[in-house]
Amino acid sequence: MNTYTCKCNNTLHFENSQCVSCLREVGWCPECQGIRALEPIDGTSYTCLNCNTQLRKCTNYAVHQVCNRCVHDEGEHTHEFCDYCKFNDVIPDISNPKNKERWYLIEVAKRRLLYNLDILKLPYGTAAEGFELPLSFDFKEDIVVSDPSGSGTIEEKVYTGHADGKITINIAEADPVEREKLRVDFGEPHRTLIGHFRHEIAHYYWQLLVLGKCEDSFKQVFGDHENPSYTDAMNSYYQNGPKPNWQTDYISAYATMHPWEDFAETFGAYLDMVAVLDTAEHVALTINEPIENSGNELLNMLQRYELLGIKINEMNRTMGLLDLVPEVFTAGVVRKMQFIHWLVKKSSMLLRMPAQQTVGA
Repeated sequence: MNTYTCKCNNTLHFENSQCVSCLREVGWCPECQGIRALEPIDGTSYTCLNCNTQLRKCTNYAVHQVCNRCVHDEGEHTHEFCDYCKFNDVIPDISNPKNKERWYLIEVAKRRLLYNLDILKLPYGTAAEGFELPLSFDFKEDIVVSDPSGSGTIEEKVYTGHADGKITINIAEADPVEREKLRVDFGEPHRTLIGHFRHEIAHYYWQLLVLGKCEDSFKQVFGDHENPSYTDAMNSYYQNGPKPNWQTDYISAYATMHPWEDFAETFGAYLDMVAVLDTAEHVALTINEPIENSGNELLNMLQRYELLGIKINEMNRTMGLLDLVPEVFTAGVVRKMQFIHWLVKKSSMLLRMPAQQTVGA
């Protein structure tokens, strides 16, 4: 993740919508691809002070303040939503003030996800563009009604997950207290909003890039996803727990449940690595130790990631924080990462198609 510079020379970050030094409004310019200082023209239009492109704020920025991206000002033909918000199908009920803050945090994580997909040139698109497997997001909450006794009763439970291109996030995951409770209950080293997005987008890419295309190769690495069935594997996992000595071949305990979850957990770890290395490069967090030039791009990335992880893990422990890199990359895990690296490189040659948000409750 890069940092940027305001007109006043103050550092701007990916989430900024205002410079904390000169108080100028800032936003992502789609023309020069960065967080830039904005100069107002009138009530709706702005000039990017880096490239002089005329812009308007995404509706979710101008109206709801949960986005910080702009669109090209094309008069009456200006797009309502930015290149990232147009993937939203359902947004939370923002008549509840708590949901506005949760939605903001979800959008921050979603923007970081899509930024990393763009770095990797992974393909994604919308139904309106005729994309093969349209990507969309639903951000929803459990529906609760009160019974006469005054205690809440859940009428509809929303599960975070992926189905045919639709990624659903239960907005309760944006509540740090509830999320930490779940992290402890499930024995997870991390449980974050960006982690949910990276896991679920992995299921999306399994359907887009593996299903009907390279399933035999997938089975050779991750196992047969058809036997046992997902339901049987899930029931077995929750009854019996993870496989013994799972650390030898799996990135996490949950990855042992079924080959689909193994792929998603490993793919999520791959995206973690890419994001951390990209940020380290942009903030000049360098590794001084020599890296073996193995000629294998993934192995070089993993070496840098592990060395960086050792240093930052120690810093986090000094402050009583969780490890940044909790995973151990065994030979079995690396073999799976190699498959994902190959898949990403192969898919980056596909055309990435450009995306509309239909607001729901």
